[in-house]
Amino acid sequence: MTEPGRGAVSQPDRVAVVTAASRGIGLGIASALVARGDRVLITGRNPERLAAAVEQLGGAGRAVGVPGKAHYPEHQQAAVARALEEFGRIDYLVNNVGTSPVFGPLVEASIEVVVKILEINLLAALGWTQRVHAAWMAEHGGAVVNVSSAASLGPVPGIGAYGLSKAALNYLTRQLAMELAPGVRVNAVAPAVVKTKFAEMLYAGREEQVAAGYPLGRLGEPSDVAGAVAYLLSDAASWVTGQTIVLDGGGTLVGNLA
Repeated sequence: MTEPGRGAVSQPDRVAVVTAASRGIGLGIASALVARGDRVLITGRNPERLAAAVEQLGGAGRAVGVPGKAHYPEHQQAAVARALEEFGRIDYLVNNVGTSPVFGPLVEASIEVVVKILEINLLAALGWTQRVHAAWMAEHGGAVVNVSSAASLGPVPGIGAYGLSKAALNYLTRQLAMELAPGVRVNAVAPAVVKTKFAEMLYAGREEQVAAGYPLGRLGEPSDVAGAVAYLLSDAASWVTGQTIVLDGGGTLVGNLA
């Protein structure tokens, strides 16, 4: 069997850590991985919501949840240790956690808030990758996917701090892909507006209008992102690394980066 970093076919003993996976895109990704036979450790801030997600994924033996804040080093360490304790390996890492707490011009943004956005959207991904690599992937190989955003591709009014953090995440993806090859592949996906609680303010009450901005005529669904991530964490993507796959219903074709 080939090493997962070189594109091993997903087997029932493959294990993924997916951050911020109690709902939305993260839960969609975890669901897709479990459906093909992987086991998952998921994280989230809300213990009750996380427990419900674990049950939805099949419960003990298929999924385990570790509550905490994804950018806290002690939480990262605890989750990695729990994954190894429960499943004995970590083949895949999905850095899905993200935040966008402010809307307005970047030039007027609080530096403290921008720092927090960078901690969660960028530095957490680096921290998780460092820990998973040291604990398992350096010796055994693996694959990492970072969840970026179409907003990383150019200026977008109102969410400059978020776009900045995700643009940096794209760079981090390429840098780590170079550093961790050949044993570990690192890629990213960059969704536009996906129908989740996180993005609700971007389309609530005007979904039809927002969807008209995409040539494919609809907003994204978590399953759209999950399918791309599952591909990147599979043998089919064994020669793919350092890439950011844009998932936007054609939005960038017409200059729509939101």
